Amino acid sequence: MNHPLPKTAGPAACVTVAAAGLLAACAVGPNFKAPEAPRDASFAPPGQIAPKTTATALPGGEAQRFVDGMDIPGQWWTLFQSAPLNALIERALKNSPTLQAAQAALRQANETTAAQRGSYYPSVSGTAQSERQKGSGAAFGIPGFPASYFYNLQTASVNVSYTLDAFGGTRRQVEALQAQAEYQQFALEASYLTLTANIVTAAINEASLRAQILATDEIAHSQQKLLDITQRRVGAGSASRTDVLQQQSTLQATLATLPPLRSLLAQQRNQLAAYVGDLPAAYTGAEFNLDSLNIPQDLPVSLPSKFVEQRPDVREYSALLHQATAQIGVATANMLPQLTLTGSYGGEATKFSDVFKSSSVVWSLIGGVTQPIFKGGQLMHQRRAAVAAAQQAAANYRSTVITAFQNVSNTLYALQADADALAAETTAERTAVESLNLVQAQYKSGAASHLQVLTAEQSYQTAAIALVKARAQRYADTAALFQALGGGWWNRNDALADISTTARSPQAQ
Repeated sequence: MNHPLPKTAGPAACVTVAAAGLLAACAVGPNFKAPEAPRDASFAPPGQIAPKTTATALPGGEAQRFVDGMDIPGQWWTLFQSAPLNALIERALKNSPTLQAAQAALRQANETTAAQRGSYYPSVSGTAQSERQKGSGAAFGIPGFPASYFYNLQTASVNVSYTLDAFGGTRRQVEALQAQAEYQQFALEASYLTLTANIVTAAINEASLRAQILATDEIAHSQQKLLDITQRRVGAGSASRTDVLQQQSTLQATLATLPPLRSLLAQQRNQLAAYVGDLPAAYTGAEFNLDSLNIPQDLPVSLPSKFVEQRPDVREYSALLHQATAQIGVATANMLPQLTLTGSYGGEATKFSDVFKSSSVVWSLIGGVTQPIFKGGQLMHQRRAAVAAAQQAAANYRSTVITAFQNVSNTLYALQADADALAAETTAERTAVESLNLVQAQYKSGAASHLQVLTAEQSYQTAAIALVKARAQRYADTAALFQALGGGWWNRNDALADISTTARSPQAQ
């Protein structure tokens, strides 16, 4: 039953609130400050990475250039200008179990933080109790008192318990949970980025496999035509049976490469099905090919000072360092006195209607201090463990930053090499085609040997497959650069984490 506090409790309550307000100004343990970005950092030594201006006539062979400080769109994959790819990623973002699990983990972290914030306030509970008892007059030692009697007892009260956060232990615990929620926020962003990048890469791999299968089919068709010519020449006496067997062997070797490629293609389709949350048999995604993808020509290179704020994994480890730092304050506060205030106010009467009368009022107000004296060194070692955990988190953060810079640097070098490789493979494939056509024409007229034809065929087959792989690698490394730079999550307006309040864009910090 709710009752106002008695007048005698008012001053004590005011003193308690005032003391809590004064004590709230301090919290033991170190205050967290986000680590600064590495000074004078860069992704490569000056002059080693330069934009490429050369281009090829093939789709995906357009010239690319690096743009320092260029921002990344939130939906960076749309730069490949593929409607089927955009639709597939949109489908995956709605149905991916991995993303749904990360969203649930974030909701859990936020609710856990909200629950811990309840420790800032007093704990209030109400009780109502009705008793019927049988007593004996002998227990009171009163002559003539009835041998036994029955009575009812009605009780209603409000109980209040409050632990003053004198040294900030509760606030540090909330701070640690907030940092855990921030970690889950960026773990969700990392899952989002990984999922979208994996889908783009898988689509490129599928397109590459289809191109390899198509090129192999065309090569096999050309080899079959040459086999037919060789067999006719055997009939005319201008070729030997050995030439036929050699050509058949070459054709069968080419055909033997098709089943593994088709198996890899099926596996790639199954992987895409998993990314969008489908079973393999239910997957109905579009078929991708390299000619349908456009390659972004302006490539962003983030400023190193902003880069560490953009990488979700770096932000994750920053949050873990924050959490570990706050836990030092929790462990320190556990070594200090705990101040508690408890009180109750209510009424007791034999009739329920009398519980609310002033004559039935009962109340209590108790203050207590608990100071740990001896726990076998447990609290001291727990604090030392918290300090060591923070040192570990700091080292893990530094390692993550180094790995992040390494990722970007590796990708920039790879893109520079991709342009050179694609140009070289384009020239090699064009030369191999011309050589094969010339040798085949000479073979038909008897001016070239069958061995020369076989050599030209093998060179062309190698060059054709290498060119397909070089094209696909350039697409894949372009996607890898967007992933390595953080994926542009700070420019998204969607409600990926509709219940999160922890993430802030790098520009807003």
